[in-house]
Amino acid sequence: MSAPLSKELRDKHNVRSIPIRKDDEVSIVRGNNKGRTGKVTSVYRLKYVIHIERVSREKSNGQSVPLGIHPSKVQIIKLKVDKDRENILGRISKGRTERAERSKE
Repeated sequence: MSAPLSKELRDKHNVRSIPIRKDDEVSIVRGNNKGRTGKVTSVYRLKYVIHIERVSREKSNGQSVPLGIHPSKVQIIKLKVDKDRENILGRISKGRTERAERSKE
């Protein structure tokens, strides 16, 4: 389940999208919650949705439940980077630069 990166992250890492994961900070770009930002609290792979901090609705009994947002409708604005994520970013950007050099020839 991948989500696109913001313009700043796209320029910095030379990567267009990356698999989303818990603790990434995202901004919603489509739907009723457009413009809201928050940290990813869970990635629900079975339903293909993510849950975001402070994006919820109230049930009829007053209980608050998180809204499921499709990962393609958000934009990652801050990555949680660790060793594995660094390797993924390196592999993708390396392939993109090689392809760009090959197309110039």
